[in-house]
Amino acid sequence: MEQVEITKGSDIGLHTQELTLNMGPQHPATHGVLRLFLELDGEVVKRCTPHVGYLHRGIEKLSESRAYPSVMPLTDRLDYISSMINNIGYCIAVERLMGIEPPPRAKYIRTLLAELTRISSHLLWLATHALDIGAMTVFLYCFREREQILGMFEDVIGARLTVSYPRIGGVRCDITDGFLEGVGRFIDEFPSRIVEYETLIDKNRIWLQRTKGIGVISGEEAVRWGLTGATLRGSGINYDVRKKMPYDAYDEIEFDVPLGQNGDVYDRYRCRMEEMRQSVRIIQQCIEKMPKGEVLSKDAPDLDMNPKGHKRLEPEMSLWSANVSFSNEYTTTPKGELYSAVEAPKGELGFYIVSDGTGRPYRMRVRSPSFVHAAAIPRLCQGHMIADVIAVIGTIDIVMGECDR
Repeated sequence: MEQVEITKGSDIGLHTQELTLNMGPQHPATHGVLRLFLELDGEVVKRCTPHVGYLHRGIEKLSESRAYPSVMPLTDRLDYISSMINNIGYCIAVERLMGIEPPPRAKYIRTLLAELTRISSHLLWLATHALDIGAMTVFLYCFREREQILGMFEDVIGARLTVSYPRIGGVRCDITDGFLEGVGRFIDEFPSRIVEYETLIDKNRIWLQRTKGIGVISGEEAVRWGLTGATLRGSGINYDVRKKMPYDAYDEIEFDVPLGQNGDVYDRYRCRMEEMRQSVRIIQQCIEKMPKGEVLSKDAPDLDMNPKGHKRLEPEMSLWSANVSFSNEYTTTPKGELYSAVEAPKGELGFYIVSDGTGRPYRMRVRSPSFVHAAAIPRLCQGHMIADVIAVIGTIDIVMGECDR
């Protein structure tokens, strides 16, 4: 066999250089049309530049040409995984602008449905996050429970994904005792399902290797980056809008805010797992404390028009047959500006509205957690391997629908 002498690259004039790589926007694990421009030294990420805007739909600008009620369906399309909470956040902002107080029953209904939405969103996050880094079975288990939640939404609302159920001043229609019984059965069983998920991955050595010590960020730095939700709380910062600025029925409900210590992918995973348990606590209290009464304030503007021309949806009408639309007639509203926020599954979701009194927003801007968190991807990825970029994208739980709002 012929022997080949190995010559060092420097001896023959060769040199190494960093490799540039586009990850996305057509990529199965970037959770939407996110493009990352990676500069690599081998497989180590030296620099990462996120490029967003591929899904931009102009929701903020569209809102400025519509009356306040008719903006509602647009908010569904922000984080379409948690459209209920988007609706609630927008309604609360307009209610504070107009000085409308929803009835107590409507507040409890919105709180209950918001927490069901939080569980549904976290289940989709866990399913896709686990699938991204190699755990297939968790994906199937999570969708089993998420399908139950969507079925409950369908029963009371008639829609599964983009619901448009909350209203300025309350909710669209009342819920039934049968619905509450079904929710009660679900939350009785769900904690055992969380244990199943944890049994699959919580101490799995591959899962630990892919999440422990990856994407570490300190609490102080996380605050500087503007991180919120479990992405912030995983770094040990106790900030939850439901506690700091309570809305709806949260000031009458007891629950804990799970915190992490190390600020890595694993701690953020643990925070969301515990948040699902706290959501079960909140839902249970909502069922027990659910007051009787109206579900829409008498001060609320007339929003709905059904086929018979009635201003409001009658209880005996079928949700399936009622063609509910939103009025785009401009009515006088107070002048001013405000910022109002809620705790969405991904973090702080805020609406900044400027009113000129014309009955439509003069300006509206959305503080979406996915947009803020996408900006922190370079900080979380630096010095890690290419495969760890996928773990980082999953741990901040972004949806490009609200990032490119």
